Amino acid sequence: MKQLNKFYINGEWVMPLDSQMLDIINPATEQVIGELALGSSADVDRAVAAATEAFKSWSLTSRKQRLEVLDRIIDIYAERMQEMAKAITTEMGAPSGFALDSQAPMGIAHLQTSRDALETYVFEESLGMSQIYKEPIGVCGFITPWNWPMNQIACKVAPAIACGCTIVLKPSELAPLSSQLFTQIMHDAGVPAGVYNMLNGDGPNVGAALSSHPGIEMISLTGSTRAGIQVTKAAADTVKRVALELGGKSANILLPDCDFDNAVKEGVIECFRNTGQSCNAPTRMLVPENLHERAVKIAIDVANKTIPGDPTEEPADPEYWIGPLSNKGQFNKVQSMIQMAIDEGSELVAGGIGRPDGIEKGYFVKPTVFANVKNNSMIAQQEIFGPVLAILPYSNEHEAVEIANDSPYGLASYVQSGDIDKARSIARRLRTGNVFLNGNNYDPIAPFGGYKQSGNGREWGDFAFDDFLEIKGIVGYDS
Repeated sequence: MKQLNKFYINGEWVMPLDSQMLDIINPATEQVIGELALGSSADVDRAVAAATEAFKSWSLTSRKQRLEVLDRIIDIYAERMQEMAKAITTEMGAPSGFALDSQAPMGIAHLQTSRDALETYVFEESLGMSQIYKEPIGVCGFITPWNWPMNQIACKVAPAIACGCTIVLKPSELAPLSSQLFTQIMHDAGVPAGVYNMLNGDGPNVGAALSSHPGIEMISLTGSTRAGIQVTKAAADTVKRVALELGGKSANILLPDCDFDNAVKEGVIECFRNTGQSCNAPTRMLVPENLHERAVKIAIDVANKTIPGDPTEEPADPEYWIGPLSNKGQFNKVQSMIQMAIDEGSELVAGGIGRPDGIEKGYFVKPTVFANVKNNSMIAQQEIFGPVLAILPYSNEHEAVEIANDSPYGLASYVQSGDIDKARSIARRLRTGNVFLNGNNYDPIAPFGGYKQSGNGREWGDFAFDDFLEIKGIVGYDS
């Protein structure tokens, strides 16, 4: 049994001032594997005080000093990559191969891209008779989720460190093992005391205290749109900067001239990847009306081949292997939403409610496909956050774009076409922060973030620096 009963504040592992204990659950077995201490607003006060004091000196460090710190973090993270992957598998159910090849490496990818961006980033320039400075914003509060734990921690922590900010992190209480290890990496890398602080807690207590704290200058949350609204309201009284990366309901437009059969297959696999627990998952597949039935047959085949199973096993075909959902609450939510889709009349062609055959324990769900979906239906409009695909027919390209944009979300979209100019043209018309063309679904230096209810601000690469910097103009500097 793991006992995670300490927080990391001012360079030390310390006992909470006042805490309750929460069971840590392995989602594949539903077994209790440890206990986690949940903090309070008093712990937030202590962490913010440490970060505030550290900011006085850390904000004045040179580019070279911050590069050296990032290099040490990267080196130690690389040494502990396998340990990180194992922690992620245990805490949130990612298959071990996927955790080692994708989940854990995302941490080092963001550390490296921020480090590279820092090397050449322009923090000072002349403009007319003025001098323009980009200066660290101050103490930053981070609230991160359980679905891609290292991706979301590193893509906030790395640019904050690079820009000279100090940090108070509240990782997800549902996936605490990886953040505990990350914090130890930060300590072992010699990050100065108070620059990075971590405490555990839930949203209503620690999350709300961070969001409303007058000592926090910037709050960044990755989570649901509902949580983003709550954080924004809590932050309003102190007029702090708010950066949000929220939900999505990404459309995947398959044009008639694409490699259709392969595009359908890969689209379904990508929707089910990480057991559907990705905010940019292509959960709405838009196909030409005359190819709808062909797409459905392929999607059913992929769903039937996709095997939910023990995430510690090494399957013969990892492409078709998924783990459990990450926690009981998410399991219940996905089951409920699948049932709601059935009740509203959406055409279920694969999967459905209940655990897969032969599985009695763990938060495993059936890979599920709905066909002939109307875009005004619940299954097409609401984020499910599970391996659930909606297939929607369209009559022409104009209608495909209209359907894709007819969503409260705007995080990502996908376009598949044999004509790259056509794909680019459609991409320009889509109201999303990212558009992925022809199977290209990752670029660590491209901006990541959403339009509409998918949030504001951008993460990844040097685009992330904007949220961590204030702009100062000294007029008459060269008069």
